[in-house]
Amino acid sequence: MKCPFCNQDNTRVVDSRPVEDTNSIRRRRLCDACGRRFTTYEKVESIPLNVIKKDQNREQYDRSKIQSGILRACYKRPIPIEKIEEMMDAIEGEIFNTEEKEISSTRIGEIVMEHLKDLDAVAYVRFASVYREFKDVSTFMDELKKFMN
Repeated sequence: MKCPFCNQDNTRVVDSRPVEDTNSIRRRRLCDACGRRFTTYEKVESIPLNVIKKDQNREQYDRSKIQSGILRACYKRPIPIEKIEEMMDAIEGEIFNTEEKEISSTRIGEIVMEHLKDLDAVAYVRFASVYREFKDVSTFMDELKKFMN
């Protein structure tokens, strides 16, 4: 690591600690040449992921889109935000563990529904009704019957 003050590359780590709420490490460094200290952050590099939409367009993966759908499904439900965040982390872990560069929005929706089914029945049905684009009451009832069995 080069020193930002004198541009020498002989620096050493004097302190390391994890950064809360992220997968990164904060490192305090000391330059052997000029004696000045500076801070760096190390972060795990993630594979860029593209989502293949239903119309076959591709767009960059965006956690906030999944999160907003889940929050809408869980609206006015007795679910602590910590549980929703844990579920989001699990969903995102499952998505990135495929180690693919592309994933279909259909597969993401299925993963979300699997997790919502375990979390809250009403949130599951709300999400499914939007995701599966129910056209009438009978398709809605068919999904409810599947869930009940």
